[in-house]
Amino acid sequence: MEIWVGVGLKPGTPVEVVVPYIEHVDLVLIMTVEPGFGGQKFMENMMSKVQYLRTAYQNLDIEVDGGVGPNTIAKCAEAGANLIVSGTAITASEDPKQVISFLRKSVDESIVKSQLER
Repeated sequence: MEIWVGVGLKPGTPVEVVVPYIEHVDLVLIMTVEPGFGGQKFMENMMSKVQYLRTAYQNLDIEVDGGVGPNTIAKCAEAGANLIVSGTAITASEDPKQVISFLRKSVDESIVKSQLER
């Protein structure tokens, strides 16, 4: 059995608080809404946390959760997130399968682009 360890940051928590623990975690989750209920508006200013982590820790898995959908996925992927949680954008869609495919493709393209830039 493989065990993953992650730490999550609410919007009001500075990203620097995870730095002392980075070597002990497999992923950092950046919340882009206040946890509690679905359908909230994506907080774009949280992308600076993702960018900081991606720049400082290139091999770290960085997950984004909250308000992620077709209109915000590119911002997440371009900032450096490689794991995405999307709820309402999928479940409220008329074509959930198409939305999932679009989200996956957006992240994959950004990962390839960032690898080429290195």
